[in-house]
Amino acid sequence: MKKQETHGFGPCYDAHSEVLILGSFPSKKSRDVCFFYGHPQNRFWPLMGSIFHENVPESVEGRKAFALKHHIALYDAIESCEISGSSDASISNIVPADLTPILNTAKIRLIILNGKTSEKAFKKYQHIEGIEVVTMPSTSPANAKLRLEDLVSIWGPLFVNK
Repeated sequence: MKKQETHGFGPCYDAHSEVLILGSFPSKKSRDVCFFYGHPQNRFWPLMGSIFHENVPESVEGRKAFALKHHIALYDAIESCEISGSSDASISNIVPADLTPILNTAKIRLIILNGKTSEKAFKKYQHIEGIEVVTMPSTSPANAKLRLEDLVSIWGPLFVNK
C-alpha cells in the first residue's frame, strides 16, 4: 500500500561541492539509515570506490566525508511522495526537492541524474540554467542489466580530470 513519505534527511554538500548527484527518492533502507544509497545491493558506493580507486567507508559519517572529499554533493529530485516500499515505479504525488540551498552555496558545475525516475522528476520540476545536466544509468539493484564494471565505464569519464 502506498503512503506519503518524506525524504527524512537533508542533502550532503559543502561550499567545495562541484558535482551534484541526484537520485529519485531514498529507498526504505536509505530512509532507515538516514543517508544516500543505504541499501547494501545498491551499487552507488562500490561505483564511487571503483571510480576513485578507494575503499568507501561503511559508516554514514565516512561516506559523507568520502563524498565531500571528492567534491560530490548528494541529494534526490523528490522531497516527498507516495510510494510503496522502495519502488520508483509506484511514486506519485511528488513534492520536488528544493535545490536552491545547494546551488546557492556550492560551485556546482555538473548535475548527474541517477536513473530515469530522477531524470523524469528533475525535468518536470526543476528549471536550472547554466549547469550541465546528464542522466546516467541507475545504480539501483533494480537495474540488473548493467554490471558494476559497466557502470564504472559509463559513469567514470564524468569524474576524470575534473
